[in-house]
Amino acid sequence: MSNPQTISVREQHALLEELIVTQGTTKQFRKGVRNTAIALCMLEAGLRVGEVIKLKVSDLWFNDAPVESLLISSEKSKTNEKRQIPVSTRLADAIKEMHRCYWWPDKAVAYGFAFYQNNFLAPLTTRQVERIIRSAAIAALGRPIHPHVLRHTFATKLMKVTNLRVVQEMLGHQHIQSTQIYTHPDIEDKKTAIEKASRTAKALPCTSCRNSDDCNRNSFYDDGKDRDFYVCDRYKPFGLTISNK
Repeated sequence: MSNPQTISVREQHALLEELIVTQGTTKQFRKGVRNTAIALCMLEAGLRVGEVIKLKVSDLWFNDAPVESLLISSEKSKTNEKRQIPVSTRLADAIKEMHRCYWWPDKAVAYGFAFYQNNFLAPLTTRQVERIIRSAAIAALGRPIHPHVLRHTFATKLMKVTNLRVVQEMLGHQHIQSTQIYTHPDIEDKKTAIEKASRTAKALPCTSCRNSDDCNRNSFYDDGKDRDFYVCDRYKPFGLTISNK
């Protein structure tokens, strides 16, 4: 089973910056607020596209404030599994902007859809959300991505800080096997491992002179017993091949 496609932290920032409109008309700014909130529902809460477009205003805004947790009902969930996801600070800020720019000026009722074009009783479609994310990704990352990549990214980040069972519940998976794909190392894990290995190697003391001021520790040898030693020109044991690194 191949690893799920994700985007790096740098790419996440680039995508969100592309979605946010800082210059342009009021209509363009509003769309930027909406599109950013949509992306964060997937990137910060792991929602599926089909769940995002079903969200009502009351799912995100209650008692004149953002909700503390997103409750995805069984009716909204693809797997008919109800789940609750805590709202991050970044998502809460996006919800506040949605209220300021959309729901309050449009007098959107609690049962109205959270994300819409002109009428809060007519939600955006799956295709519209796919085009929004695809266009922003092409502009920001130089390649198209599907919105589900944002959900994969959320799950992968979560897997690094908690256990498999928690991730399963947050994603709404019926079977733990569906969640296990996120236990495989991604490219960021591999890069981190290489960097740590490199730093560890550079920190090893010189075997011959213990890092004196004039040490030119530029070689190493393997003694054949799974032990690597870093040495300088003062130490060249008989019968061992020393390689520059």
